[in-house]
Formats: sequence, structure tokens, C-alpha cells
Amino acid sequence: MTVPFTTPDPQVVADSNIRDFARHAGMDGADYSALHQWSVSDLEGFWGAVWKYFDIDADTPYERVLAEETMPGARWFTGATLNYAHHALRNHADDAVAVVALDETGSCYEVTAGRLRAQVASVAATLRDLGVGKGDRVVGYLPNTPHAIVAFLATASLGAVWSVCGQDYAPRAAADRFAQLEPTVLIASDGYLFNGSAHDRRDATAELALALPTLKATLLVDHLGLPWPAQPCPSLAVPWEDAATRTEQLDCIPVEFDHPLWVVFSSGTTGLPKGIVHGHGGVLLEHLKTLGLHSDLGPGDRLLWYTTTHWMMWNLVASTLLTGATTCTYDGSPAPLAEPGVLWKLAARHRVTVFGTSPQYLLGMAKFGIDPSVHDLSSIRVVGCTGSALPASAYPWVRDRVGEHVLLASISGGTDVVSGFAGSAPNTPVWAGELSAPHLGVALAAYDAEGTGVVDQVGELVVTRPMPSMPLYFWNDPDGSRYRDAYFSSYPGVWRHGDWITLTSRGSVIVHGRSDSTLNRNGVRLGSADIHDVVERLPEITEALVIGAEEPDGGYWMPLFVVLAAGVVLDDSLRAKIRDAIRNGASPRHVPDEILDVPGIPHTRTGKKLEVPVKRLLQGAPVEQVVNRGAVDAPDLIDHYARLGAARRKRPA
Repeated sequence: MTVPFTTPDPQVVADSNIRDFARHAGMDGADYSALHQWSVSDLEGFWGAVWKYFDIDADTPYERVLAEETMPGARWFTGATLNYAHHALRNHADDAVAVVALDETGSCYEVTAGRLRAQVASVAATLRDLGVGKGDRVVGYLPNTPHAIVAFLATASLGAVWSVCGQDYAPRAAADRFAQLEPTVLIASDGYLFNGSAHDRRDATAELALALPTLKATLLVDHLGLPWPAQPCPSLAVPWEDAATRTEQLDCIPVEFDHPLWVVFSSGTTGLPKGIVHGHGGVLLEHLKTLGLHSDLGPGDRLLWYTTTHWMMWNLVASTLLTGATTCTYDGSPAPLAEPGVLWKLAARHRVTVFGTSPQYLLGMAKFGIDPSVHDLSSIRVVGCTGSALPASAYPWVRDRVGEHVLLASISGGTDVVSGFAGSAPNTPVWAGELSAPHLGVALAAYDAEGTGVVDQVGELVVTRPMPSMPLYFWNDPDGSRYRDAYFSSYPGVWRHGDWITLTSRGSVIVHGRSDSTLNRNGVRLGSADIHDVVERLPEITEALVIGAEEPDGGYWMPLFVVLAAGVVLDDSLRAKIRDAIRNGASPRHVPDEILDVPGIPHTRTGKKLEVPVKRLLQGAPVEQVVNRGAVDAPDLIDHYARLGAARRKRPA
């Protein structure tokens, strides 16, 4: 058996929330494996225990934990009424710091819990005066600042439905999302910071408001200090200062357990973004489990997780408040040119205990010689990492540069469930390049093509029993057909997520990448992430993208696109080095047909490589049928790959 990279510290385990939860649930002494087995074999017992352990304050008690288990259509905690915002605002003393606002310049300000509650009450009253009620939609065009958290909680307190996206989205791309919701109020900032520049979004806000004809008002946030025009929007304009400084009583309206809380959107790279609706109760329980048990957050802790408001990790940043911990917002680039390591400096200065980021960030830090250990990072006990598979090469760097005491928690989940499927916990070992275990309450399996569970083999990531945070429905999907097609068409009654994974016999999980972008050469399958991991370890390569494209004549073309480090030339020697690395580190059957130097790799705005759209472009699909440019971080790159595909097809046979 492979030796773990790290094993749980007995004292950390003894002091952890997950151990305390096990005692309260009558599972004292159970290791993680036994706890997980109970959590998926007895869903009612487990989720009932989560409800009790975190002292859910329901206005009306539930009749049964799980009245209907069918997927889709599971019915959780029937009869219960509650409110997410009430739980987010109840666990801090008035003078305790609830939110720390950070930015890339290093400046900060703190928001106490008392001030947060007062602002939420004031904005809620303003929204109510503007006609917002239960079920109405409020949308935010906002950076990751405390304003977004206040606006969200105010919306939720009324039983209204929230949705938000970052201001790096063009107005048209934001309207593609928000117009579907027919919102009553838009809340927008004058701009945001990124990589040393202040980005003015006042004109963009006006354009977005014009594209949302149902608006009754727009709340204007003064974040950068840019003066708003006298009439910036076609609807009523309300300064944030007026909306957030009233003296009001906070009154969180009780709603049904499955009443809509927010709408999060799919990346929308290949069509109109799908609006995914989650409920108050499901999010409340799932995020308490994820943050309170897996991340071990509680009063006195601080979480800093780099995200934008349109990535699901922002939702978890906001939910940190549920645990009584302090959450940190951050406006800016994760690695600004002026100070690439600023996030580590801020983590040290503000005594962050859970630091969250992406694999590309950690790999970039290592590749460009950023050394976090120049700061006192002794407060950090968890480094969370999600967005894609974290390669094994990153694990020693985190140990050596952040701290041997740190739990490196690689997590895999999705916007779809606004949570994780697998990751780590204080009482799990960690294997380099692997996720420690399925999360509690997640009946995770790997299915082969016949729908049979397999171990130590690559299979489709499926969830065989319901989770409370599975979507209630898709927006504008009245008969549920789009929802069923998205997750349940392959294995009826079983959630298929679209990732290739291996469940190992020791209980860990290896993520190989999206199953719809799997490399299938001569019937031998390999996840693209396995190639990317090997190639991106090379110092000459900044980023890589491998594609397996079926061709009309029955052939199979597998190019590897690489972004080179500064000053590096892609010559025959480097090509040979790359091929040898793949042959020895991944698979001799998946050495690419060609290695091509490209100016960049396109991603969704949440950082995922656009593998399937690029594949379709290389196969000749028209750009307008393949990619929504507004959902891509670097739209100009799309044309580059379209030209590569066209040139390939013009080559003589």
C-alpha cells in the first residue's frame, strides 16, 4: 500500500469538530471511513445529526428528514421553515469581527457582526420599500467585497432570490444570466481592482441595467470612489450609502426548507448559461457540514479563499459566517505583478486559519519562485485547493513553503451542488495527487459503461443517493427535462457529474478530468489531467492543454498545446523532453501527435480549461455554435484555436 504523504495529527483530531460531531452522533471512536459509511447508509440518521449538532433554529420543526429519496425529486426536512440569513447572522457577538475586507494593495477594513447585522437590516428594508418580496429576484454586479455579502444576506432575509456575477463579465454576458431571472433590483459597484488598475464599471452598469427591463431600481455601490452620473440607469437609482445606513430592525422571514435561496449559473461557454437553483435549507446544512466538519471552522477562525463572486467558492466564503468564523473578502488579482505573493502576506497579517486557492495558483507560485515562508504562516492549518485536480508535484512545495503542520485539502465538487463531492478532513490521511476520501453524506461511486461500480479502475463520477444541496430545479425548466438530461440520462436515478475518477481500495479519490474530454486512443482511455500534471511540472512550460479529436475519416488527432515560460523556445529538444515526460510519467500510448506553442489556454471565468469547446473548434464547428465569448477569460484565444483547426483541415491527406 502506498504510504500517505501526511497522516492526521492525533491532537488535531481530538480537538476537531468532526470528532466532537461523531461523539454527539453516538459514533465516538469511529474513524473517518466508518463515519462516512454511516453517513451514506443512514441518510436520515446522518443529516438529522447534522441538524441537531449545528442547532438549526427552525420556526417550524420538520416532520421527517427524508420523505422521498428518488433522484431527482428528493424531499428533505418536510414541513420545516427557516431562513439561511438568520443562521449566518446569529453566531457572532456584536463586537466580534465578522468580515475582513482585503484588496491587492494590502489595505483592509473590518466589519463587526453588529455593523453587519445593521447593514443587512437597512438594505433589507430598502429592498422591501422598492417592492422586493418573497420569491422576487435581486441581482448583483459586484466584486468580492463586503457589499456583496450584505446584499446577499439582505435579499435572503426577505425570502427573495439572489444571483451575482463579477464585473469582469461584460454587460451582455451578465445580462445573459440575469435577464432570465427578470430581477426587480440590481446592485452594482462603480468598479473593481485588478493587477494594479482600477477598472471603471459605471458605463457597464448602465448598459446592464438597460438590458434588464424588469428593474424597479439600481443600488449604486461606491467602492472605488468614482462619482456616479446624475442619472446612471434607466430605473430609479439609490446610493448604497442611503440604502445601508438606515436604522432598522432585522426580521428574517421564515421560508420552506426548499425555498429558493440563490441562482448560480453554469459557465455558459457553449450556450446560454443554465440557472441552477438551490434552497435555503439544503445549502445551510451542506455548508455547515463542509465548512464546520471538513474544514473544521468555528469561532475564532478566519477563512481567506481567493474567488470571484461568480464562482461557487464565493458562496462558501459567505457561508463561513454560518460557523461563527470570520470570512475575508478580497478584491484584486491573486498574484498582482507589483506583489505576486500578496495573498500569503495578508494571510499572515490577519492570522488566517483556512487558506483557499486553485492548483494553477500553487503551481504558479512554485514555478515563479514565490516563497510564502518569508511570512509567519503558523496560523494556517488548512490549505484548500479546488477548480481542477491538484497534481502530486504541488504537495511537497506546500509542505516546504507553507508548513509541515498544514492539511493540504484537494477538493472536487461543483457549482451544481455548490459543495464538494470529495476532499479531506482533520481525521483523514493525505496522499499526494489524490483526494483523501468522499465527503460525509456523499454516496460517491465510479461507474463503468454498464453502470457497475468499480474500484481501482477509472470510471464515471456518480452519486447514488441524494444530497440536500442538489439543485431544486433549473430556472425556466418547467417540466424538469433539462435538469434530468443534465445529470440523470446516463444512469436513471443516479447523478452523473461528468468527471472521470478512480476510487482506490484505500478509500481515496483520483480525479482524471472531464469525462467528455477523455483521451481515447485505440480504446485506451486516459484523463487529460494526467497529461497536464506531467507536462506542467516542466520548468519550461507555464500551462498545457491536450485534446483528443475524432476526425471524419476515422482518424484520431491528439495535439498538445503548450504555453512557454519567458525566454523558452519550443525546439526539437524540448519536444523530445515533453514526450519523454508523458511516456514515463503518464502513458506511452498517449504521447501527443503534435506539440504546438500557443499564446495562451482559454478558460471559463472560474478557471477551468475549455477542453471540449477547443476540441469542437479543432473539428471544424463554427465558433458561434461552440463558445459564448462572454463566458471566456480570454475571448481572442478562441479565434486562434479556430484558425489552427482550419489550417489542420487544409493540410493535404
